[in-house]
Amino acid sequence: MGPSTERRRRLLPGLAKKDGFLPHPFDEVNGVRTSGLVAGRHLVSGHAHDRYATAYYGVAPSVFRALLARRAGSHPAAALDQTTFVDIGAGMGRAVLLAGELPFRQVIGVELHPTLVRIARCNLAAWRSAGRGLAPMRIVARDAVDFAFPPGPCLAFLFNPFGVVVMRRWLRAVTKAFAARPGELDILYVNNEQEGVFEEQRDAVPRSGARTESGRSRPNLVRLFQGPIKRSRTDRLADTRILAHQPEGEYASAPHEDCSIWRWMDRKIQ
Repeated sequence: MGPSTERRRRLLPGLAKKDGFLPHPFDEVNGVRTSGLVAGRHLVSGHAHDRYATAYYGVAPSVFRALLARRAGSHPAAALDQTTFVDIGAGMGRAVLLAGELPFRQVIGVELHPTLVRIARCNLAAWRSAGRGLAPMRIVARDAVDFAFPPGPCLAFLFNPFGVVVMRRWLRAVTKAFAARPGELDILYVNNEQEGVFEEQRDAVPRSGARTESGRSRPNLVRLFQGPIKRSRTDRLADTRILAHQPEGEYASAPHEDCSIWRWMDRKIQ
């Protein structure tokens, strides 16, 4: 089997020209592979959580940068060089590459599907070779629910990676991991279809034994922002063209992404 035959065999549905594949300008300019749309039903890895995968599609760079800038105005607990960026459901790593241009303490992509992991790691290697990485970057092949956040301040990024069942499980794992770490986790959520799950966690009654301060406060999720983030003209035109070219027409583009920003912090109990 020759290299070209092997490459064709490994292409996921949505990543071949016959599937309507078109590259995003981000890839053409930077010499990486983060384009294409893979429906959730094609992201089969053999894991029990496969059925809850939404789809793979790279975040619009302009949306990512605008949301990160908005978060910067919210008085984060720590500077970027003290903060670990974690992309939950990293796919081919576009958000990891964008974060790697900034002086984070480290940048981690967490991805379950082995083919996406392989592509993302190739992209990171190309990014480093081009001298684009200011931060140490790596891809972890793991289910998001089982990922252990490193010590210190963290910034989690989600581009609608999974459905309600896994989102609930992930948030339960996050709240347990950061139970005694108020102020050490911010969450950027793009295409926030499961916003209600975050609200459920925010409004949940604390379990017996949860940490309080004289019975008046406890760490929990606090929403700092919710609203649309506009795409740049370049991203809007590219995404419209790419999604319109998909033969099954399952997904459509909009001039913005609905987003939210959450922070795990001490909150007064009413």
